[in-house]
Amino acid sequence: MLRYYVVAFIAFAVDQLIKWSVATYMDIGQKIPLIPGFIQLTSIRNRGAAFGILQNQRLFFILVTAIVLVGIIIYLRKIYRRQKFLAYALVLIFGGALGNFVDRALHGEVVDMLELTFINYPVFNMADVFITTGVIMVMIDTLRASRADKASSQSLPE
Repeated sequence: MLRYYVVAFIAFAVDQLIKWSVATYMDIGQKIPLIPGFIQLTSIRNRGAAFGILQNQRLFFILVTAIVLVGIIIYLRKIYRRQKFLAYALVLIFGGALGNFVDRALHGEVVDMLELTFINYPVFNMADVFITTGVIMVMIDTLRASRADKASSQSLPE
């Protein structure tokens, strides 16, 4: 179980380190190209959720995220031995959610900094990357489990 908490801590620490660096060394609105025409650092603050929705709903986000974090811990304890892929997905979601939770609880906003310049897409942060990666992994796990269930039910004699 410890390895899962280590992965969650690494995701959280990477997110917090990058946010701290951007908040400390960049002015709000400042842009630094990383790969010209593809991605740049853009220092902004977000008091809402993805795509800037639900602005200034700090208490709501804190409560919902706290419930999600507790739910992940409880579920992780049930599945970590037999569903390792799903367990890693959940700890990525946990680490990212914890990163944004801490920002909202302490500062009332999250630091966003990653901007894809080749498409019109909202600026996001590493916590969002970890959460999105974890959710994609949950979807993959769900599809694999569904296919396995379907295959096993088709192979049963009637």
